[in-house]
Amino acid sequence: MNKTELINSLSEETTFSKKDVARFLDTLTRIFERTLVRGDKVQWAGFGTFSVTRRQARIGINPSTKERINLPATVVAKFKPAKNLKDVVRGAGKSA
Repeated sequence: MNKTELINSLSEETTFSKKDVARFLDTLTRIFERTLVRGDKVQWAGFGTFSVTRRQARIGINPSTKERINLPATVVAKFKPAKNLKDVVRGAGKSA
């Protein structure tokens, strides 16, 4: 599902216009970004937790040349699904 499909689905299931839903999602995204840039977590009960983690510098291997390369330390966004979301997804897999 892409953003447009999400906007359409939310608009169909609520009384909000597509324009209002799009504005809400854009605002939600900005709030998540600001929170993560500060190094804080975003916890969404029943869905999961978004956080930021640091990866240490390490040595990697270029898969095409097999040459060793130095990978610098970096900061990455991380998502950990809540137990409820895991259970829902696992249940969907059983019926397939």
